[in-house]
Amino acid sequence: MSGRIVCISDHCDTVPPHPVHAPGASWGSDALEGPVPRADVRVTGGYLERLPLAAVAAGLTPRAEIWSWTGTDGRADSETGRPQGTPDPGRPGLTRRLFRADGHPAPYGSADALAHLARTGAPDILCVWGIGVDCALLDACAGSVRIYNSIDAPALRIPDDEAARFDLFLTGAEWQSDEIRARVPGARTLVLPIGPEFASGDTFFPTGQPKDRDVVYVACTQPYKRHKVLLDALERLPGTTALLVVGYGHLTEAIREDAARRGLDVEIVGPLSHDEVNVQINRARVGVVCGRDDGAPAILTEYMLAGLPVLANAGLVCGRQYITPQTGLAADEGEGFAAALRQLLDGAGQYDTRRAALDRWGWPASIARLGAEIDDIRRAQDEKDA
Repeated sequence: MSGRIVCISDHCDTVPPHPVHAPGASWGSDALEGPVPRADVRVTGGYLERLPLAAVAAGLTPRAEIWSWTGTDGRADSETGRPQGTPDPGRPGLTRRLFRADGHPAPYGSADALAHLARTGAPDILCVWGIGVDCALLDACAGSVRIYNSIDAPALRIPDDEAARFDLFLTGAEWQSDEIRARVPGARTLVLPIGPEFASGDTFFPTGQPKDRDVVYVACTQPYKRHKVLLDALERLPGTTALLVVGYGHLTEAIREDAARRGLDVEIVGPLSHDEVNVQINRARVGVVCGRDDGAPAILTEYMLAGLPVLANAGLVCGRQYITPQTGLAADEGEGFAAALRQLLDGAGQYDTRRAALDRWGWPASIARLGAEIDDIRRAQDEKDA
């Protein structure tokens, strides 16, 4: 073990196959960043950053890394431009590494990553998200506590033989836990989705700026985000203004045209950084989540941290547990959604959603639950090996 937590993203900047390279070829530094004082670690960023940083801040491990893949022989992180294996300058305690993926579809393997593990040792905790990694990488970390989270509505997005290698599955709802246990007998599960959990009050917070929009929806412009639910509600509430904060997706212009055709006052901005998203959220009085077949969206608690009550689609399959009488409402699509939005707009000032989110889903509460589960896993492993 090497005194670190590694979280592996399922992002690959260029999909394999790529030109064959020598097994174990590498670039950049294998050096592990030295431990930093826990007081210097700030839990900020998105769903990839917050869990590993929380693990360092809580003392579960002295350092954290995020790994991602490239399908080419490029030599720098496609998002940051930094060489692989360098500390994140804005997040003490966190190192980012970029490895070449082997020439096959996901779940990705990597001769480079295997060679790196052979040189540096396996991490104490390995977290694998989304479409996963291949069995060789999991086997190279056989002594690690191996954790999986699909991030999306499908409970498992990896083959069963790979799933059987994990020690813990983080899920977004009990039905996902049930589905995993049916596929992987004896699987240990914990309803602790990494999006709305590990909430960061340093990233999302009230700014005190004027509210010039009634409602905000932060979501990619993909069909499963169901922007039409909000547009239909706005048609039923004349004069209500909306803000859409968009990231990736191919439907942005179609949504813009639909809103204009209906005569709705809808402003669309993005893509934006996390800091800029917080500014935009603070322009509105209510945040909405319109999707159904979605993983537990991180934006649920991010709205709350900014002080907004939340209206969620009652059909949302993961994450309904974050909608409580203290945080907002859930409503069916159609007239019910519009009526609930009107109710929240009328009573938005009565909610203290930030306090509710920090107390129940802020990163200290989430990492305490995860840490207890990891301790149980390690005790069971020790008993098995004794």
